[in-house]
Amino acid sequence: MPWNERQRAMLREMGLRVWQPPELSVPAVGPGPAGLTLPAPGAPAGQAPSVPVLPAAAPVADPSVASADWPALRAAVAACRACRLCEGRKQTVFGVGHAQAHWMIVGEAPGAQEDEQGEPFVGAAGQLLDAMLRALDLSRAGEGEPARRAFIANTLKCRPPGNRNPQPDEMARCEPFLVRQIQLVRPRLILAMGRFAVQALLRTDEPVGRLRGRVHRYQGVPLVVTYHPAYLLRNLPDKARAWEDLCLAADVMERGAGTPG
Repeated sequence: MPWNERQRAMLREMGLRVWQPPELSVPAVGPGPAGLTLPAPGAPAGQAPSVPVLPAAAPVADPSVASADWPALRAAVAACRACRLCEGRKQTVFGVGHAQAHWMIVGEAPGAQEDEQGEPFVGAAGQLLDAMLRALDLSRAGEGEPARRAFIANTLKCRPPGNRNPQPDEMARCEPFLVRQIQLVRPRLILAMGRFAVQALLRTDEPVGRLRGRVHRYQGVPLVVTYHPAYLLRNLPDKARAWEDLCLAADVMERGAGTPG
C-alpha cells in the first residue's frame, strides 16, 4: 500500500523529498515473540535475522542510585565527580521530557550547546530530533499525555572535552544514572541514537548500520537502533534510513509490542 499520511509527514519534517511509484510499498514488519528480534525490512519471509538478541546492561551497582527517585537522581547527577569529565563541565545534562513517557530517546554525550543549556539535543541536531518527534506526533514536553511524549537522555551526563568520543571508563561510571532513568520512566519503547548509545544498551560493538532495521530488547523493552541526528546532518542520504527506523518504531508501538511486561 502507499505511504500513509503519518509517514509522508515524517518525510516532510526530516526534509526528505523521496519519489515512489504507486505500485511500490513499504515492507511491513510485524511483531515477534518477546525477547526475539524481528526481521529487517526486505528480509526473506521466515528468515531469522543474523544479529541475535544481546544481553541487557548490568544492574546498577550503587544502592543509592539504584533506589533513587527523580529528585534524588537529579541531585546525584549534578553532584557527580566519579570521572574527570566533571572538571571541564559547565553543568550536567540530566535529561528532559515526561517522567512516564511511552517513548525514551537515548543519545550519546552532550556537546558544547548542551553543556551551556543543561538540556540534551539542542542546536541543529536538536532541531532535527524535534522534527523527527513531530513526525511521530511526539514532543519532549514534560506535561501531557504520556503516549504522545518522549523522555530524552544521554549516555553521558557531562560533555567530553572538545566533543571527543566517550571513553569506556566514563561510560561505565555514568551508566547507573541512565539505567535508573530507564527504570523510573518505564518506557514502552527505546530509540537508541548513535554508536555509543547502542554500545551502552546492547553491549555490542556492531555498527549502527548492521543493527538497525530490526527490534532488539533492553530488559524486556523493545529497542530500535537508528542514527544520531548529528550524524544525519553530515550524511543527508541516511535520513531516508532513519525515516525507516522511525516507521519501524511507530509500527512496534501501534501493534502493541511496546506494552510493558
